[in-house]
Amino acid sequence: MPLLLLPVLLVGLVLLWLLLLPLLLLQRYRLGRTRQRAVGWMAGANAWLLLLSAMLLLAGAWLGQRWIADGLSFTAAGLAAGLLLGLLGVRLSTFEATAKGLFHTPNHWLVVLLTLAVAVRIALGLWQGWLHVRAGGEVHGLLAEQGSLFALGALLLGYHLAYAWGLRRALRAPS
Repeated sequence: MPLLLLPVLLVGLVLLWLLLLPLLLLQRYRLGRTRQRAVGWMAGANAWLLLLSAMLLLAGAWLGQRWIADGLSFTAAGLAAGLLLGLLGVRLSTFEATAKGLFHTPNHWLVVLLTLAVAVRIALGLWQGWLHVRAGGEVHGLLAEQGSLFALGALLLGYHLAYAWGLRRALRAPS
């Protein structure tokens, strides 16, 4: 009898996640566009750790090429697009130097764009799962490939990597 509760618990957790997902995305959006204080050591650590993460993601995509077709090219394209988007994000952000330190406010539209990209990719994955379970059908197209998961992850990582280095540069610039 207790073993039968495990699948019920698992299904319940998945349903709870599905119900809370819109709230999680809304909260991510709200937090992503708020005015934040830039702390020097945190910005530096974040920039270096994101650089390490990008190298590890590229290494993982290179290793994953055996199982995921074009995984490395999707990752490299996503990282390049994310870096460009991050540079644009630094340009469009508002920086305020006050007596309490440097504050930055990310661009509202870029936060919306990145949040929507995550939401669309999650919805696409759920739709693909539904088609697979329902009829055994497969979805074809650029976003339907598994490499698009690498691309979206690399896009987000590239954006935050460029933004972190831009924030680090803004902290070091004389006021």
